[in-house]
Amino acid sequence: MEEKNTNKRILKGTVVSAKMDKTIVVSVERIKEHPQYRRRYRVFKKYKVHDPENKYHIGDKVVIQECRPISKDKRWVVL
Repeated sequence: MEEKNTNKRILKGTVVSAKMDKTIVVSVERIKEHPQYRRRYRVFKKYKVHDPENKYHIGDKVVIQECRPISKDKRWVVL
């Protein structure tokens, strides 16, 4: 069976919370550059991610992929 060519975003991040059932919170870091001063700085964003087997814990490095909405806030799944 062949995989379809999907244009879904893939991000890498670190698990910062695993308290919910089948859901983890992943913090993704990216580097921005100030438009005027050209200084680069880190920006973090947190995503709620579907983890159906509850196998990831705080501190784990994970790869997440965009998917259909699973709940009000969950639109990502662990690869």
